[in-house]
Amino acid sequence: MSAFDISNRDYDFKMGQYFSRGWDIFKANALPFIGFTLLIGIIVAVVSLILPYPLGSGNPEAGQIGGNIVGNILSTLLGPGFYIVALQIARNRPTSFSDFFGGFKRALPILLLAIISGVLITLGFILVIIPGIYLAVSYMISLPLLLDKNLDFWPALETSRKVVGKKWFSFFGFALLLGLLNLGGLILVGLGLLITVPLTACAVIAAYEDIVGLNSVANM
Repeated sequence: MSAFDISNRDYDFKMGQYFSRGWDIFKANALPFIGFTLLIGIIVAVVSLILPYPLGSGNPEAGQIGGNIVGNILSTLLGPGFYIVALQIARNRPTSFSDFFGGFKRALPILLLAIISGVLITLGFILVIIPGIYLAVSYMISLPLLLDKNLDFWPALETSRKVVGKKWFSFFGFALLLGLLNLGGLILVGLGLLITVPLTACAVIAAYEDIVGLNSVANM
């Protein structure tokens, strides 16, 4: 489905409400959210260590920096699990731990969305920095759109850019606060990220729920 279009919809940005609602969504499934965050970290770390470069993370002493192709792919496909479960909670639907792995059901569009958005954002930063910041913020709800509305990667990116563009500076402030939240989680020996990472996804879904609206049933 690619005909979905809400680019003309006006809305008020309610930042405080999104953090509050996001916290409620997180609390409704706190232990599974924390467990899945820990599981992602373990899976990616193990894969990065055991696979040879460039499939794994490589050996900096041997000049092998970067790589980790498999780890990056797994992160990209596992990450949407936070949104999938948060969407289900926001719909008042039951969830199971297996729902966190729903991103693999739409692996191709999710990977394409990540690759294309990553390339465009990187080019924006290389050119003048400001276009990169603009696109990074503009694509904040592209993944929820892809998951909830069953959009393909490009309509999801473009719809997100148009919707976010109406209140871009509000979303920018929202993104900054979410970044500071995760920085705080990182400072707490990294353990705080077990809460702040899923809470960030829940807050984004709270904003998406208010601004876009949810499908009554899951498309995953």
